[in-house]
This record gives sequence, structure tokens and C-alpha cells, in this order.
Amino acid sequence: MKQLVFLLLLICTTGLVQGRIRHYKWEVKYEYKSPDCTKKLSITINGRSPGPTIIAQQGDTIIVELTNSLGTENLAVHWHGIRQIGTPWSDGTEGITQCPILPGDTFTYRFVVDRPGTYMYHAHYGMQKLAGLYGSIRVSLPDGVSEPFFYDHDRSLILNDWYHKSTYEMAAGLSSIPFVWVGEPQSLLIQGRGWFNCSLLTSPSLEPGVCNATNPECSPYFLTVIPGKTYRLRLTSITSLSALSFQIEGHNMTVVETDGHYVKPFTVKNLFIYSGETYSVLVKADQDPTRNYWMETSVVSRKPTTPPGLAYLNYYPNHPHRQPPTSPPANPIWNDTEPRMNQSLAIKAREDYIHPPPITSDRVIVLLNTQNRVNGRVRWSVNNVSLTLPKTPYLIALKEARGDLHNFFDQNPPPERYNFAAYDIFSNATNHNATTSDAIYRLKFNTTVDIILQNANTMTVNNSETHPWHLHGHDFWVLGYGKGKFNINTDPARYNLVDPIMKNTVPVHPYGWTALRFVADNPGTWAFHCHIDSHFYMGMGVVFEEGIEMVGKLPSQIMGCGITKGFRRL
Repeated sequence: MKQLVFLLLLICTTGLVQGRIRHYKWEVKYEYKSPDCTKKLSITINGRSPGPTIIAQQGDTIIVELTNSLGTENLAVHWHGIRQIGTPWSDGTEGITQCPILPGDTFTYRFVVDRPGTYMYHAHYGMQKLAGLYGSIRVSLPDGVSEPFFYDHDRSLILNDWYHKSTYEMAAGLSSIPFVWVGEPQSLLIQGRGWFNCSLLTSPSLEPGVCNATNPECSPYFLTVIPGKTYRLRLTSITSLSALSFQIEGHNMTVVETDGHYVKPFTVKNLFIYSGETYSVLVKADQDPTRNYWMETSVVSRKPTTPPGLAYLNYYPNHPHRQPPTSPPANPIWNDTEPRMNQSLAIKAREDYIHPPPITSDRVIVLLNTQNRVNGRVRWSVNNVSLTLPKTPYLIALKEARGDLHNFFDQNPPPERYNFAAYDIFSNATNHNATTSDAIYRLKFNTTVDIILQNANTMTVNNSETHPWHLHGHDFWVLGYGKGKFNINTDPARYNLVDPIMKNTVPVHPYGWTALRFVADNPGTWAFHCHIDSHFYMGMGVVFEEGIEMVGKLPSQIMGCGITKGFRRL
């Protein structure tokens, strides 16, 4: 086994993988869809939502020619989990690595998928992900190399939540005085399908047929299995707000991979999964083959008003639309944090696939997540600073700007700590005022950085939310989780430096902390943010810069905004 690990590392580091080029041509536009039986303008790729699954092998080059046919909206697409080594301009983060794709323009993303695993793509402009612009990326090992676990078939499932409001309406509410919250989603979708109770739509102004429970677009999704076979289910959460529990009636799930890294196997009945996370679970079709079974998602960590999402595990040769004879399984208690914390602590790197972290770090940045007000508007902040993005993307400004960078974004470094002694994370703060800034953290190249994410009370009494944080351009080691306030003097002694899992997205539990470590070894500018759309829209994120002088010549197609309006060349 160790020889296999060495071979894989040699392949990855010496470029011996001779990948293929996989070329896609996508048109992004609005179309009416009814994923939960209610008609809504959705963003589609070649007429589909979810969009096409990208299936590739490690070392392949992906080329996506993306045409923006939205008419009046800009566009950018992020390839979530792909590190973009050598291609930071293809990360797809508007305002950070590129100017947006203008209506009518075609933009070409080109990048290498350097690691096998389960990933995703989604819109990264405004709140467009909520409108349906997302899909799966599945990267397999090179020919002749096998996984450290056995399965007969490989399947992907996207888990999502769904709103009936337009992204414009929700974004306007979040920016308004008085503040208008987006509310809880109307439905949960499994592979783009859900069900909404049409009787709840009682407004006389609605046109006939807006909600149609017999629409085939919202018939339950089914996953067909052959009795006795073992299935690898690649689960991806692209929710806009909801933390989820996923379960399959009567079946155990063995967790074997997360975010492209092999997990020391453990078995669950319910898998808790947060926005931006991916998991591979093994499921054996070993139950009564004369019937079908429920697959179910439900909301946790927020008081659920959204009904569970339901689909069928279809045992062949039963009819795929044959409803299971039982009621759907009971859901976990939504505000019980203990099993969710226990799952987080159980996720460790698989033996023989452990990438040891550096024993110490060169820099420690502690980020306090709080809800605040800025000039009367409700915002989310990190160390009392709410992120805004500049008119000229950071990557372009740092590479192309001539003269004083003060003209492009704030050069005062953001705070790296908060007042540990004075701040009470369990109380509603007496002063909710914060500031906005487009300043970034400048990291010395190839240094080791620790990030401590600290949760606190929101502006609502006795309320602390779950925040899934996603780092672009890197994987990080998850060194530990804790309850209450992080103690910078004693808690590092509890870090797992033996077999920590590596991930790109991780939850911070209510009134808790999460400790991460990564090496700043990927030249570029990289977002690090809460993956809940409304929270990032309201400023819950930061940006890291590292090794900018090592970034190659920027392609002109990423320009066209801010100071680069005259830089764009054909």
C-alpha cells in the first residue's frame, strides 16, 4: 500500500499523468423550470439545472467555453475544490480573480483537475447560485490505479435548497433599510427535484398553473440499484442556507471520502452535510428487494419550516416511481449539536493516505464571526470588518497596477485578532456597529498559516448559527473543533497533528470554534468565506494573497472592469 501511495505522490508531483483534454461548450440563460412543482425563472446550462456533470480523470485539462445569455446580468462560475494551481484566473470569483462575464460574451475557463475526488461548480456572482447555476465534478484515478475501497457502481447526488423568490428580490431585501431577511427555503431538492404543497399558494394574483403537482419535472428523483451490489454515492451540498441531514431508509452509509481526501471509514445512519461540502459514502443494496426505500434530506441547525426532501432508492426490477410502503424515516433533532460535533470529530485521514501537517505555524489569524450593523444596514463581519469587493479584481490590480495600490483597495491590513478577554461570545453585543473594508491578508509565500474560526451570538438573543467556511485555491488540515471560546494559550495543545483530514470546506458549530492549518504555496488571490450565499453577500469573508509575483501573464479575457476597461484585448 505504501508503494502505491508513493507512486501516486510521484505522479502528482512530477506531472507523469498524461491527461486528456475535455472540452465543453455551455450556454447560460434563464428558463422557466419547476423543480419543486412551482414555476420559476431558473438559470440553466444548455437547458439544464443542475447543469451537466463534468466527468474526468486526474491530470485531465478541462476547457469550458461559457456563453452568457442571461440578457441583463453578469456572470462568473467557480470550480469549487479545484485548486487552480498555475491558473488562478480560472477560479471564477468575480471581484477577486476576474471581471464578470458580460451579457453576450463568451469566456473560456481552462484548468487541470490535479486530484481525484468529488467536487462541484456553481455561480460566483451576486446570489445566482440560488437560481440553479450549479453542477457536479467527478474526478477519477488514472487508469490502472484503484481506490482503497471496493464498490460496483459510482453515482452522484446533489442536495440543495430552493426559494421561490428571485435572487434580485432577496438581494434587495438584504441591502435594504429596514432589513428584509430571505427567510427559510420553500423546498429541499435531491438531484434537482423536490415537492412543494401547491395548496399553500393562495394568492389570487398568481397565474393558473404556477404550481402543478403533476408536472413531471418535480416527480421524485429515483436512484436505481441492483440487489447485492455496493454503490459509491458522491454527495454534494450546494445549499444556499440550510445545513442538512441525509439518510437512506434501512441502509447504513460508510463514509470513505470528503472533499477529495480519503477518510478513515466510519458508518452512519444520518450524514450531516453543510453547504460546499462533498462526501463519498458506500451503500450496499442488502435490504428486502421487493420494495423501494426513501432517501431523505432534512434541515438541521435552523428551526425547520422547510419540509424534508424526498427521493426513492429504487431496487431493480421494481417500478422506479413505486412509492415506498412506509413513512419516511424520522429526522434528527434540528438543534441537537452533539451528534453534529461528534461527526466532525470522527472525520480523520485514512491510514496510508495521511498527509502530515507542519508541526508548527508561522502565523495565526483568529477570525470572529459576528452579525453587525454598518450605516444602519445589517451585515456579517469578521473581526468587526465586513468585506466589500473592489471595482478592480485583486488579482488584476496586484499584477497590472502601476503606482500606488491605494487607488485600488485599502492597504491597511485587516485585524488578525479580536479582544479575547473582553468579548463575550454568548451574549448579544452591546455595540453592533462595524465597518466595511476591501483590505486583504498578505501572506508570505510558502509559510504555514493557522486560521481559528470563532462563532458568537448573533444580534438575536440566545442565537448562534452554523457557518460552513470554504477556502479557494487550497486544501487545509482540520486540526480541531471546540465548544465555547477558543483559548489561544491552551487549545492548540489539543490539535490533531497525527491524522487530520484535509478539506476545502468546514463547519463552525454554534458557539464553537474550528482550527485550520494550510500552507500558502499557491500563487494568487484567494477567497475564504462563509458558503451561505446571503452571509457572503452581506460581507462574511476575507481574501488572502500569496506569491503574487510568481503568477504568470494574465489572460486579457479576465479584464474589462475597474481600471482594466481599456486593457481587454481580443
